[in-house]
Amino acid sequence: MIHRVIHEVTCCSLAPKSLQFDPYTFTFLTLILSLQASYAAPLILLAQNRQADRDRLAMEEDRRRAAMQKADTEFLAREIAALRIALGEVATRDFLRSELARLADELDEAAHRRQKLERKEWEEERT
Repeated sequence: MIHRVIHEVTCCSLAPKSLQFDPYTFTFLTLILSLQASYAAPLILLAQNRQADRDRLAMEEDRRRAAMQKADTEFLAREIAALRIALGEVATRDFLRSELARLADELDEAAHRRQKLERKEWEEERT
């Protein structure tokens, strides 16, 4: 097509008047370009419709993936929250150490009281 256009332009503008086959400048070129546009337009419209269909399908797939990712993210957020709550109920190392130290102090105090009581009973038996 481009060759025909270049040929028409050169023949109508550069050739001598006796060799020009189109007495009205570029009339035949206009006719050829109109013919080309008349069969190209439906093909362009079909291509646009196909591209629109592909874009619509791609958009639906993107929406589906986004919904799945959102659901996965929400599920993971709930799981993390549940783990945080569960970890809040689990005894930590520092808590266990403090509790063991407190119990050891209570046992030492109870042993000391028992020794006092035993000594007191022993002294009462001696007297």
